[in-house]
Amino acid sequence: MLGRAGREKDEGKVIIQTYNPDNYAIEFSKSQDYNLFYDTEIDIRKQLKYPPFCDIILIDISAKDVRELQKVAKSIHQYLKKRVIDEKFGLLLYSPVPSPIDKIKDRYRMRILIKCKYDDRINNLLNDCLNEFYKMKTFTSRVSVRLNPNNML
Repeated sequence: MLGRAGREKDEGKVIIQTYNPDNYAIEFSKSQDYNLFYDTEIDIRKQLKYPPFCDIILIDISAKDVRELQKVAKSIHQYLKKRVIDEKFGLLLYSPVPSPIDKIKDRYRMRILIKCKYDDRINNLLNDCLNEFYKMKTFTSRVSVRLNPNNML
């Protein structure tokens, strides 16, 4: 019996459509080995510093002009990097990169990823960073911050 496909004694049929049929999650689902799936997933999450071992903060930046976008992303990253070094924050700060979908409608998109344990100190750092962004002379830029986003698109 697989999830909602089967009811008590009734057999169910599940069709899985995927580009990665050999992925461990698919394999363990087919065999209904939930313990092995959990053990594998939790080990991967620990190694990669993913929740619940670490929080992920995604800073999304978008602008209509690609040069403005790059300038804002670089400024935000430099601000964060300086604060992280000066104040010895225990976090991983990644350089700005284009978003997986780097343009939606008429807006170019980049992101900065941070891995850390979220607390008041990190909250203050992000608020200070947003305040610095608001002081910049930008025309079309937008910045948003997401904590442990549901998806990374």
